[in-house]
Amino acid sequence: MAPRTGRRPGDSGTREAILAAARESFGTAGFAGTTIRGVAGAAGVDPALVHHYFGSKQQLFAACLELPVDPEVLLPQLLAGGPDDVGQRVVRTFVGVWDAVPGQGPMLALLRSAVSDPRAADSLRDFLTGVVLGPLAAAAAPDRADLRAALMASQMVGLAVTRYVVHLEPVASASAGELASAIGPTLQRYLTGEL
Repeated sequence: MAPRTGRRPGDSGTREAILAAARESFGTAGFAGTTIRGVAGAAGVDPALVHHYFGSKQQLFAACLELPVDPEVLLPQLLAGGPDDVGQRVVRTFVGVWDAVPGQGPMLALLRSAVSDPRAADSLRDFLTGVVLGPLAAAAAPDRADLRAALMASQMVGLAVTRYVVHLEPVASASAGELASAIGPTLQRYLTGEL
């Protein structure tokens, strides 16, 4: 009988190896410093396999954080209702995403780490401003998009720390609708108002 060649039957562990390499890279090099090619090299696979399993770098980062949504799909949905009330939609979506992950998993770990670890802070900052809020600000109001995204990030990170780390009541137990009504107008001003 001739020896078998090719891939082993069953799960080869490739996806898990890619995720482990990606978590290491995002943790040490930050979001901006991580590349698909670098992750593939660390995992011992071809970059095409990283794309096969995860698509883009943004989707790979979302998988590392175990996000229940794809940020690339989410942005058009946030903007679909037009620029009015996008601030409230952002808050509702943000709270919905965080609340959908039991214990907030790796998202909470990244948030806590960002306070004391510059590499984690780099990853969080790059993801928020480069993948989520930066493109949102540029699409909604292209003037001063970087400042708008940073101001929005200050509110959203503050909300996450208050609700999920400090558990400050009544914010910790407020509904997404209550928070959207209270915080949404501030985000709306940051996003589309005069600065």
